[in-house]
Amino acid sequence: MKLNSKLIIIMLSLLVLALLTLFILNQSAQNALVNEIQNSSQEISKAIQMSIEDLTSDTETSSLTEYLTKAREKGINEINIYNTEGEIIDSSDPGQIGKKRELKKLEKGIHAVHRHVGGGLLSQKQYEVVVPVIVGDEQLGFVQINMLMDNIHDIQRANFIRRLFATGMVFAVGIALIVFLAQRYTTPIRNLVDDFKRISAGDLSVTIPVKSNDEIGEMAKGFNSMVEKLREREALEKRLYEAEHLSRVGQLASGIAHEIRNPLNYISLAIDHLKAEMLPRCGNNCSELEELANKIKEEVRRANYMVVNFMNYGRPLKLRRTKVEYRELLAKVLPVLEDRLTEQHISVDLQIPSDLPPLWIDGELFRNCILNFVTNASQAMPDGGTITLGAQLEGGVVKLTFDDQGNGIAPEDVGKIFQPYFTTKDVGIGLGLAITERIIKEHGGEIEVESTIGTGTTFSVSLPLQSTET
Repeated sequence: MKLNSKLIIIMLSLLVLALLTLFILNQSAQNALVNEIQNSSQEISKAIQMSIEDLTSDTETSSLTEYLTKAREKGINEINIYNTEGEIIDSSDPGQIGKKRELKKLEKGIHAVHRHVGGGLLSQKQYEVVVPVIVGDEQLGFVQINMLMDNIHDIQRANFIRRLFATGMVFAVGIALIVFLAQRYTTPIRNLVDDFKRISAGDLSVTIPVKSNDEIGEMAKGFNSMVEKLREREALEKRLYEAEHLSRVGQLASGIAHEIRNPLNYISLAIDHLKAEMLPRCGNNCSELEELANKIKEEVRRANYMVVNFMNYGRPLKLRRTKVEYRELLAKVLPVLEDRLTEQHISVDLQIPSDLPPLWIDGELFRNCILNFVTNASQAMPDGGTITLGAQLEGGVVKLTFDDQGNGIAPEDVGKIFQPYFTTKDVGIGLGLAITERIIKEHGGEIEVESTIGTGTTFSVSLPLQSTET
């Protein structure tokens, strides 16, 4: 329901409540007045009847005084009986007997006397009833009855107080509803203002719960929709910035890598030349020198391969899959790192079952992945330790694990380690794990990482055992 509809309904409800309350009070007051007037009329009739009896009776005794004692409770204050000459021949007040009054001044019927009894806003008027007494064709005199009508004024006063109280209650209810609505609708608006300030400060994590279907609810929905679009826009701008940044860095790096390949090619050719010219002349040291030359050749080849991958990072990979024994692949990779690992007092523990089936992979690309995993593990263990390389068959998937005893990765950095150019090391450009993840995913595999600060890190690589490629 809309807010304006709610306000209109509340105002109409208050109006109907006020009218209904005043109508009920008015009807109650009217009924009370009618009853009181009926009672007063009965008392007037009774007083007139007694006055006529007294006027037409020959007895000298008067019952007006005795009657007036009870009649005062009904509002009758005084009763006087006049003869045709205007003399008071009987009265409820003995002091009035014998006094005369001009008959012309006696107004017939009931009328108010111009004197008030009591004071204040609800002061009471005295009323006078004058009735001629006629027996047959002869007028015997007049009966004058003075009345205060206290009960009628009490009813009017009570009705006035009730109306005043009812009106105050209606206004109190209205004020309470206004305060309630003010709190109900200004608080969400105030919260919206605070949330707008948070958004303007750059906090896009704000979400307002929608609790109604009125304008406030629609405003909250629109606010949430706006925030969601701002989040999408921020994410898009971030991706565009990263893409632009990567593009610029890639262009720069591609140029540098191209320049690096030239000396690498020269070093590779120089090693071949040295092997051809020097090995036949080295005598007993031939095997040692040949092994050293092969390691240099292998490092140059690996560096050249990394430069090629670096240059082609944004391009699709071309896999050259073959069946590769995992142990044979490790036998080619680990000797290259042997000197470095020995220097750091790091040992490698192989936990590979003998019946592990061959992997359907690109041997050169996956060789680079293993080098990255082992190199990162060794860099995480400056004080030495053990790197455990495991493998197991789970259904149609081979799961390879790379476990170290290093310093671990901070929880806030775990989700960033596969991002290009992200690194926590003093050296390196942060492309190793990014390239590794890409290679594994190109093979249809998955990579996961578990790390605990101060305990170590475990990388798990899942590779499908078979491929649909022929």
